[in-house]
Amino acid sequence: MAEALHIGRKIGKIRELRGMKQETLAMELGISQQAVSKIEQSAEVEDSALEKIARALGVTPEGIKKFNDEAIFNIIGNNYHDSSSSVQYQCTFNPIDKLVEVFEENKKLYEQLLVSEREKIELLKKSK
Repeated sequence: MAEALHIGRKIGKIRELRGMKQETLAMELGISQQAVSKIEQSAEVEDSALEKIARALGVTPEGIKKFNDEAIFNIIGNNYHDSSSSVQYQCTFNPIDKLVEVFEENKKLYEQLLVSEREKIELLKKSK
């Protein structure tokens, strides 16, 4: 039952489902990859940090708190239909469309990251 309350593991699983590496999440949050790893090993995360993490993952803090593997398995399980010992996968969406959608989303995030990094560089140049 402790697994159900482990916020860090939920963050890690959502990050993985989003196709995001720890390094990417770390950059989004302005922390080190080691700090992300530590968060993902933590059973609890402060609300203020959870809010920032949720924003970076594109979900709500409540979504992280209520996330569970069972829901994912139910979604996957509901897409399998057994007809006389042969299992057929019935996909309810076009996987190519989803792949393109995720690619475009990642591209936008990368472009935002580049703009942010350029702004940081300009600020650093001005502060010298």
